[in-house]
Amino acid sequence: MPDHEVYENPLISRYASRPMASLWGAQKKFSTWRRLWVWLAEAEAELGLPITAAQLDELRAKVDDIDFTAAAGYEKKLRHDVMAHVHTYGDACPNAKGIIHLGATSNFVVDNADVIVIRESLELVASRLAAVIDALAAFAEKHRDLPTLGFTHLQPAQPTTVGKRATLWCYDLALDLAEVEHRIATLKARSTKGTTGTQASFLELFEGDHDKCRQLEQRVAEKMGFDASYAVTGQTYPRKVDAQVLDCLSGIAASAHKATTDLRILAMRKEIEEPFEEHQIGSSAMPYKRNPMRSERIGALSRFVMSLAQNGAATHATQWMERTLDDSANRRLSLPQAFLGVDAVLVIYENVARGMVVYPEVIAKNLREELPFMITENVLMEAVKAGGDRQDLHEKIRQHSQAAGAVVKQQGGANDLLDRLRSDDAFKAVDLGSIADPSQLVGRAPQQVDEFLTEVVAPIRERYADRAAEGEELRV
Repeated sequence: MPDHEVYENPLISRYASRPMASLWGAQKKFSTWRRLWVWLAEAEAELGLPITAAQLDELRAKVDDIDFTAAAGYEKKLRHDVMAHVHTYGDACPNAKGIIHLGATSNFVVDNADVIVIRESLELVASRLAAVIDALAAFAEKHRDLPTLGFTHLQPAQPTTVGKRATLWCYDLALDLAEVEHRIATLKARSTKGTTGTQASFLELFEGDHDKCRQLEQRVAEKMGFDASYAVTGQTYPRKVDAQVLDCLSGIAASAHKATTDLRILAMRKEIEEPFEEHQIGSSAMPYKRNPMRSERIGALSRFVMSLAQNGAATHATQWMERTLDDSANRRLSLPQAFLGVDAVLVIYENVARGMVVYPEVIAKNLREELPFMITENVLMEAVKAGGDRQDLHEKIRQHSQAAGAVVKQQGGANDLLDRLRSDDAFKAVDLGSIADPSQLVGRAPQQVDEFLTEVVAPIRERYADRAAEGEELRV
């Protein structure tokens, strides 16, 4: 059928980057299978099995030259994807056909290819995280000391700064990056564990030589680029690993969702907005609209990625004994789509973080409207220092606050608490102008931004200086 008549995955057609999509594409997958067969044959030859240099050269020459039509024909006939590609590779390499997949089970190529692709995908995710961290850090530094109303319970609270709030978003991603780096560091090869993880077939090939079986496993792992293989396995590498990876990706999605939800609230308050292009349309019906569509898309994709995490735990929990095949179809969906989803989220997040627009006058106005309530404790302390009775002063402030609140809520008027306090003789000794200076109410927020940039962000920038992900243009 023509392409426009069938469903296409929007993660590919609309959202994820080409580099991530390619990592999970058919060419990458099956070329990696062939490389694994080459590495297996090389290691077996090195350990004395009768495999010739000519056979190895033939296999190497055809690693990327895959006849996908022939493979599809074999799979339709055999109902087995690995054997379909064994035969397709064998047709291309007739002299080496008899030694392809020697001693291996299907999961030799399936699982070892998966850990290679997972590792490369995590490395791309790490680079994208570093890019977003860099963008948020630059934003935080620029607005390190711009006072803004803080919120707890989504209710007005003690002031903070725009930059300090951005460090909260940034630190979540720094913690996510540490988890990604941990997952990369602890990934291992499955290598040559055999049909049920016992290496029985390889022990047979090497005529009972246990040491050669161990050497084979280590050599193949090293050819794959790993220092070690998983200590024990059944037929597959532990599906616990998939659960850990999906949890890691879910964590990134949760961080992005939280930050861009904050941004959507701030956009509603007209304080900070995501970038909005010259010809961008916010609504087909309401021309004035500047909808935060990038942040909304991040939220949508993030929720999808978070939902995929349960697949890893459920699949791990149902791998009876040495394995069951009900992991296969699920992993074909959950693993690539989680990576594609996170990749899309981070591409959009970087675009948002590098283009956020701040409206300082609106921020100041919104802060002024709530500030009188924020400083009442300071006013109370200063009035007591001037000789007042703490309890009497507390009651006066309470009454003035209630009256000012009524003006705001019931009459829609401005907060006149400071005027009420100025007209009360009990507070004449208090310098209300100085106490109401927002820059004096943000504590160590600016210094915390500086410390965060030095202690947390600078090492990340240094680690990723030479391999930051290239910025991706948004397609829609």
